[in-house]
Order: sequence, then C-alpha cells, then structure tokens
Amino acid sequence: MTDAVATKKKINWAEEAWQLFLLALAVLAVHTAVAKPFYIPSGSMLPTLLVGDRLIVSKYPYGYSYLSPSLNILPAMKGRLFGSLPERGDIAVVKSPIGQDDWIKRVIGLPGDTVQMKDGQLWLNGRPVPKVKVTDTVMAVTPNSDCTTLVDAQYRVITPDGRTECHFPTYRETLPGGRSYLVLDLATLPQDNTEPVIVPEGQLFLMGDNRDNSEDSRFAAEVGGLGLLPIENVVGRAEFTTFSLDGSTSFNPLTWVTALRDRWFINLRD
Repeated sequence: MTDAVATKKKINWAEEAWQLFLLALAVLAVHTAVAKPFYIPSGSMLPTLLVGDRLIVSKYPYGYSYLSPSLNILPAMKGRLFGSLPERGDIAVVKSPIGQDDWIKRVIGLPGDTVQMKDGQLWLNGRPVPKVKVTDTVMAVTPNSDCTTLVDAQYRVITPDGRTECHFPTYRETLPGGRSYLVLDLATLPQDNTEPVIVPEGQLFLMGDNRDNSEDSRFAAEVGGLGLLPIENVVGRAEFTTFSLDGSTSFNPLTWVTALRDRWFINLRD
C-alpha cells in the first residue's frame, strides 16, 4: 500500500524574493520611463484639479533627465535625453529646486518669453492674455477641501438645504495658440503685480491655476516658490485623472465608496 499523504512542497524563499525583486524593478522601470500615478495634495491648481485627485503622469513626452528615475540615484547633470520643450498650457509635474519634492503647475512661459502679471492679469510677450469671467466654480466643502483659508473663507456659502459650498470667482484664460483653461482670481495680493521676467534658455515659468493660492515661478525658490525652473526639473506631463477622494475615508470600508467624487478619467490635455 502506497503512502496517500502528499508531501507539502517546500517554499524556496530565495526564489520568491527574486521574483518580488524583479516585480519591483519592473514597476520602477515603468514609473521612470512610461508613466506614474500622482496625488494632488493642495489646492494650487483649482479649479482644474482638486485636493484628492489621482492622475496619471506620462514620463516620455519631454524626454528624460537625471531626475526622471523614481529613485533619485543619478548625479546632477544638464540637459535631457530625447528632450523636447513642453507646450504653453501643459500641466506638468516638476521637482522643486530646493528639496526636490514633486509639484504640479501649468507651463506659462517658454525660453525667450517675457512673463508679467498686471493687476491680476497675465501678460505674455508684452500683450495681455485674454481673461474672461465665467460662471463661478462651485466646490463642495469636504474634509480635504474645507475652504477656510483667509482668502477662501469669504466665498463659503450655506445652501438652502444646509450644505456648505465654496463659490469661487472663475475666469477663462486663453494663451497664444488657443490653449484655454480656467483660473481662480480670489483677492488682490502682491503677486498680482510682478516685474517682467524674460525666461532664459533651458528654463520654464510655471504658475498654478489658483492664482492667489499658488507658490510658483512668481516666487523665488529660496522663499518657497519655484522660481525660473531648470528644464531638467520637469518630471512629466499630466494626462488624465483616474479617480478622486474627498478626504472622508476611514477604516470603515463603506467610506471607501462614499468618499469617491464624480471625477473619473478627466482629460487634462484639453
């Protein structure tokens, strides 16, 4: 009589670890060369992007620099491999010059452009960029979008059915070439008026769509902004949202569904 008890196969832990290493390597390669996910942590790109939006950033449109790998392991060097300039109006993820954190802003000025703000209006190459008032942006107040800063709080509204919303003054801006997008103009602040800046070769001028709540190229890197950003610091181009959460998730699995906003697969290249 043969033994009917099957012998349990012994796990080869070295082989399992090797497979996990190869999987991690493949993910890093995709994130470095093709695309990576990105999370919106602040309201600097309102109304285009909300806090809690998840999106896909493609890595190849502008080529690759020493900052392209997901792990910052390369020494600093000038230039980009297979490099090309962004288009005005592109939403780009970039590395901040100090600290190399990931930021997301809109490309406004290319090398050779002159950029200036006058009374809250963008001027490009000596001409005002058309800015037209449109319907207010209505944003529900949620745990990650509470609308309570000194600038935002004046726009909080209680609706007749008891909901709290923010109604933000919104404008459509149209760049030379026809690229159009929405911006917020919430207050009169010092950054509404700047000196003309000529963008040097190899650098970019970027701004947030939420013009009064964005630290960008209007501010020097030494005081918390981006300053004129070296082209090497561009990580990739924002393509589309995947989903968005309003910040109300908890350990209760039901909140993983109720926290979802209706912001699926929004094209960010329009």
